[in-house]
Amino acid sequence: MSELKKRPVWALRFLKSFYPATFVFWLVWILFLDNNNIKVVMSNRMKMKDLEKEKVILKEKISQVKKERNEVFGNPKMLEKWAREKFKMRKPNEKVYVIVDEDDKPVESNKDDAE
Repeated sequence: MSELKKRPVWALRFLKSFYPATFVFWLVWILFLDNNNIKVVMSNRMKMKDLEKEKVILKEKISQVKKERNEVFGNPKMLEKWAREKFKMRKPNEKVYVIVDEDDKPVESNKDDAE
């Protein structure tokens, strides 16, 4: 019975002194009551990780588009081919068929390369 009485008295003595009580109040305030509490900080970190993953994916797409642009705009034949395949551009009374492989990439004929 005497141990139970000693613990609350020790806790009261600890909290009666100014600095420890202020520290405990500040810690509770920062962790739970502030606008940037621990829940908000953890949520923002998760969002940041997701955005960093998305950033890597978008950088890969940008490099792919730059590569495609350099290939297409360097050759007039490729420019016409690209416009026909990408935007389904066609001449009047003409049908355009694009044959793709399993990876959904256009299959190019090797006739031009052989000649």
